[in-house]
Amino acid sequence: MRAVVQRVSRSSVTVDGEIIGEIGCGLLVLLGVTHADEQRDADYLVDKIINLRIFDDFNGKMNMSLADINGGMLVVSQFTLYGDTRGGRRPSFITAAPGSEAKELYEYFVAKAKDAVEIVATGKFGAMMDVELVNGGPVTIILDSEKTI
Repeated sequence: MRAVVQRVSRSSVTVDGEIIGEIGCGLLVLLGVTHADEQRDADYLVDKIINLRIFDDFNGKMNMSLADINGGMLVVSQFTLYGDTRGGRRPSFITAAPGSEAKELYEYFVAKAKDAVEIVATGKFGAMMDVELVNGGPVTIILDSEKTI
């Protein structure tokens, strides 16, 4: 399971011209699922993301987590995180999980996040979405549950 985590001052996701999810200060999480992922991958990433110390403390040092600042989380499914361009110019997505499997783990991830974070918004799984964000810093972290060591 892969996540691109961006520290935002605000972020929203729009489907068919309607904003369906938005947050203020917090994290935008673009989430990709591969065929080998299990619930433990989601558990690992939720915990890691919530506790990443990437928000400024009172001294301007990145020393506070999403949990510390009571920020929001916007979770958007993004199978293209498993795009592989080594074979040419058109990405291959064969390592991305099939839609039904990916949706199940995506929803599990969202449920776990909601257990730990007060404000959790989402996109619409499988939809064409417009994601808008103001990346503070900018701060962008890439996490992969396969790289836990």
